[in-house]
Amino acid sequence: MNHAPTGIHPGNVTRWLSETIPDLQLPVSFELITGGASNLTFLVTDDAGKRFVLRRPPTGHVLSSAHDMAREHRIISALAPTSVPVPPVVGLCTDESINDAPFYVMDHVDGLIVFSRDDGLAVDPELRPVMTNSLIDTLADLHSIDPKSIGLDDLGRHEDYCARQLRRWKRQIDEGSDRRIPLVDELHGRLTEGMPPQQGYGIVHGDYRLDNCMMNHDGSVAAVLDWELCTLGDVLADLGGLIMWWGDDPDVAGRLSDVPTRVDGFGTSEEVLARYSARSDRDISDLPWYVAFQHWRLACITEGVRVRYAAGAMGDQEGRGDEIAVAVDYLLEQGRKYLDEM
Repeated sequence: MNHAPTGIHPGNVTRWLSETIPDLQLPVSFELITGGASNLTFLVTDDAGKRFVLRRPPTGHVLSSAHDMAREHRIISALAPTSVPVPPVVGLCTDESINDAPFYVMDHVDGLIVFSRDDGLAVDPELRPVMTNSLIDTLADLHSIDPKSIGLDDLGRHEDYCARQLRRWKRQIDEGSDRRIPLVDELHGRLTEGMPPQQGYGIVHGDYRLDNCMMNHDGSVAAVLDWELCTLGDVLADLGGLIMWWGDDPDVAGRLSDVPTRVDGFGTSEEVLARYSARSDRDISDLPWYVAFQHWRLACITEGVRVRYAAGAMGDQEGRGDEIAVAVDYLLEQGRKYLDEM
């Protein structure tokens, strides 16, 4: 049996694949695509060169609710007949005796992941606005779906999405950070006090941006990926997150400085909002609040990463904690800027 990466029991998984995929050609190989604290993603290739993607939780002790494979499988399966492109699902395995944890398998979707500024520069300038328009149209299509119509009405609570997020991440800072960050408290108070009323409810992807989509070579979205944070609630949180990740600010810091949409040709955040507004009937006049909310939320998440570095949980990477602290401060300042614009 060929060597397999951590997280795969090759014999057991190969047998399951053989029973699930009638034309599978043995042997199969396994290659880790993405790993870490998030769900693990593996490329599976059979002897005929046909490729699949396997998703499973990270190894070790994990919070099952945060890495629910059956839930991801259900979401993608429900979206398959809609206008939102998702990878075709092959099957779900909930028998933990096979691979120590549930997993599901999808067909591999050919295309491009446009992750960094260099990736954006490599995209044909004529295709950059095509990618932007397809990205926005796909998000508007997702938000227009009635969850009940595709069997997802019980996926999550319908109301108070942003209020619940504010409570969750504030609690994580209060209980998990080793320092006091006054701007976290200030913005939490302002966000809570100024929260816009939720306009109905819909499917919230939870982390929608260009590099979480597989793009076709013609510039269209081939498949929306990474559904682990998907729930029901205030869909404008997705739009606020997309604008945050767009990277318009010339003085941007940290990961936001390396996003592909900073490259000329992908358009400005104002053009993104105009396109979305033309495709959606939701009022986006309070969008600065949602962008501020996403900056604050990402700052809280990033502070958690800084704390793990400070505790030595991320290995010997001296100086990274200070660098991450600068990113936290930048995100909070940006959040304040957007609230001041309202």
